[in-house]
Amino acid sequence: MSEEKIRQKAQAILNALDSPESELSVLIVNDQLIAELNSEYLHRKGPTNVIAFPMQEGEFTGINPNLLGDVVISIETAEKEGKKIGIRTEERFDELLVHGILHLFGFDHEGNEDEAQIMEGKTRMLMEIIKDL
Repeated sequence: MSEEKIRQKAQAILNALDSPESELSVLIVNDQLIAELNSEYLHRKGPTNVIAFPMQEGEFTGINPNLLGDVVISIETAEKEGKKIGIRTEERFDELLVHGILHLFGFDHEGNEDEAQIMEGKTRMLMEIIKDL
């Protein structure tokens, strides 16, 4: 998937979330690097599929209110998960991109079933928007 295609999808997601002026970065990495980030920042062992680093939380949120944060996606894990569930790597990547961006907006799915259902509904809606981009 090209950088431009990722940019278009991210912008479409931001537009759908009524935040077209927001900024974020998307970093595509391998399993080794995401495992290092997972260990260092989340204190979890091994690779994961996506990690979001929100910039609108904590002490310095007012510096740039349009800067949402960073989404880090392991393309290796996306490929493995896609094969496992029978979808193309690009489709799994898109799901992870949506998931990461929703985390930057404060959506959470861990520990609260109601919030998990809200996040799942938003994910379905956003996937529908970007499916043909």
